[in-house]
This record gives sequence, C-alpha cells and structure tokens, in this order.
Amino acid sequence: MAVPHDRYIAPAWVKYGRGGPFDLDVEAPWQRWREAKLAALPSDPGALWVEIRDPRALSRGERARLLELCARHNLALYRSRAWDEDHRVPLALGEQLGLGRPDLDRNPCADPDGVTPLAVARGGERAGFVPYTTRAIDWHTDGYYNPRARQIHGLLLHCVRAAAEGGENGILDHELAYLRLREEDPALVAALMHPQAMTIPAHVRDGRVLRPARTGPVFSVTREGRLHMRYTRRARNVFWRDDPLLRRALARLEALLGDPATPGLLRHRLAPGEGLVCNNVLHMRTAFRDPAPPAPGRLLYRARYFLPVGAL
Repeated sequence: MAVPHDRYIAPAWVKYGRGGPFDLDVEAPWQRWREAKLAALPSDPGALWVEIRDPRALSRGERARLLELCARHNLALYRSRAWDEDHRVPLALGEQLGLGRPDLDRNPCADPDGVTPLAVARGGERAGFVPYTTRAIDWHTDGYYNPRARQIHGLLLHCVRAAAEGGENGILDHELAYLRLREEDPALVAALMHPQAMTIPAHVRDGRVLRPARTGPVFSVTREGRLHMRYTRRARNVFWRDDPLLRRALARLEALLGDPATPGLLRHRLAPGEGLVCNNVLHMRTAFRDPAPPAPGRLLYRARYFLPVGAL
C-alpha cells in the first residue's frame, strides 16, 4: 500500500534537491510540478515534431521550438532533408542547442570527433556490442556505466539510413516515469535513489580492466535541481541491490515501460533525415534487418553530452 505523501519521511540518502519538486519530504513543490507536467503532456505526439530545413543552420524559430520542447518534455523530434553522411549534422545541431564539443562523451566506440555511427559492425572495437548488431536494445538511458562525474545529460540521434525492416524506437520522458512511481508510492522512488541501487560490473578483456564497476542510484537530482536517470533493463551484466522495495520499484517501472498505453510513451521508426534531441530520456530499439549486400545498412549518428540541451 502506498504511504500517504504527508506522512512519508525520505531516507537520508535522498536528501537531494532540498525544497524542490524532487524532494520527497515536501509536498507543495512536487504537486505544483506534477500539475504543470501533466498539463503540458501533449495529447497528440505530432506536437513533439519540428520541421527543420537544415539541422546545420537552424532558423531562429526552429531553434526556439526545439529548446522549448526539450524544456517542457525533455525531448524533441525533427524532420529534415539532411540524410547525407555528414558528421556536421549532429555536431552543428548540438552546438546550436548549447551542447559544445568539449562536452561530448568521446567513448571508445565513438569516432575521433565524438560522433558514434550506429551501424552493424563487421569487426574492430564495436564488434560484439549490442548497439552495433541487428539485435534489440531494451529500455535504458545512455551512459549508465559512466562515473557519476561523467553522466550523460544530453543525447542526439540522427538517422542517415533506415533498416529494411524493424529498428523502431520507444521513447519516454524519464520525468514521467518518476511522476507515475511517486504517485503510486514515494518509497518506490526512494528505493531507486539509493546510492547502491544499481551496479554495472567491470568490463574485463583478456585479464585487463577496461572499465571498473560502477555503482549508483537510478534517480538522482543534479546540483541545478534537474532530475537525472541512470537505468538499464538488460538482464545480464547488471546487479541490483538486494532489497524487496527496490524489486517492487523495478517491477512497476518495467510495467510502465511495457504498457503501450502509458501516457507519453512514443513509438517511432526514424526515417532518413529525422532525429531525436533529448535530455537522455528512456529509450529502446527493436531488432531490425538490413538490406542484402551490397546495399548499405541502417546508419544513425549518435552524440552524447555531459550537459543537458540548452545548458549554455
């Protein structure tokens, strides 16, 4: 049974964002934030789309609309005629939205400029990792294996080529997931805020540690008062704190993500020239099939940032 909000006292580890909407000990800021969030929820997913002439050179109106949508919903979708293999598309788009190149997450699978081509890998560093195969990717936020100081807050996906079949994305604003869980029981949110809630084990290859184990919360609040989510629904290579309340919270979260009727949950297969700009919201990808060689396969460009959209 849910604990009434006016009687709930948050554990010590969730004393983040004091006095703000994500402070579990105060009711009024949360209720104001909740009402505003629900009032802004678009009844038509088409309201989240922006038509863009060229992502490399946004008009004043295009830029303002993208920033507005990300401020309200943590995400915006766009359509453009830019489907050439030009890394400047995500890089220039990010810069115009306050995401500078010094803040790019240049992970080992990214190209030298920080852009990661998401395509089926035939060899090299990317081979074997699920994003570079045709397999499905379950619900997650990017960079959940990064250290706390290098969490991913901004994310761009730009489609150059679609798959022959499949490759649909699911998308959900992480603030809506938080809202639904807190409505049900703030103790569920507290369990997900535990500093040892989720551990990603070390990445070891040939006896060498390429990345140490990372332990941290699912939900946290940044110094600026923003809600951040670090999550993966994968079944392997993740350890969850042994806590019955956390298990219940994860089950409820999985139910939300698995229900197509969850408010705000979107499904879309990006077409060439289309893209997603977001504050690292929850997302997934279905399995896909590439066309037969020599036709080129599915290609998306990904840019990940340590800052949220509009931070600069």
